[in-house]
Amino acid sequence: MIHFNFGLHDLKYMGPNNENLAAPDSPGAHQQVSIDDYTENIRKIAERLKKTGATVIWRETTPVPEGAAGRVPGDSVKYNEAAASAIAKVGDIQTDPFFAFAESISELQRPANVHYTPEGSKKLGEHVAAQIAKALY
Repeated sequence: MIHFNFGLHDLKYMGPNNENLAAPDSPGAHQQVSIDDYTENIRKIAERLKKTGATVIWRETTPVPEGAAGRVPGDSVKYNEAAASAIAKVGDIQTDPFFAFAESISELQRPANVHYTPEGSKKLGEHVAAQIAKALY
């Protein structure tokens, strides 16, 4: 079983000299990984993981809340859509609908932060464990 995700660090903004978590609208700011490169990276990784013969599950990226440093709300949706497209091209990989689950516990996400409270992290972990158990049994 392989349950994998990439996203929040890919979509974050870097400064012109690759300073971490730059303001997205600042001069020279750019996403760490462009959405086109992200899509291609996910496709390549998914192909490699599928070749292992393991059951593979792609986990969607969590939401970016308003005010989160170096990120733009809504970019998780765009990157999740790009990943879904890449995963579909590879085929036979399950998707963990993590984004919707994370939205359902948004009160447990730290304010203006992509991270969760300890209780939120526990719930996210329980969700992942349930997705894996469902795929195994």
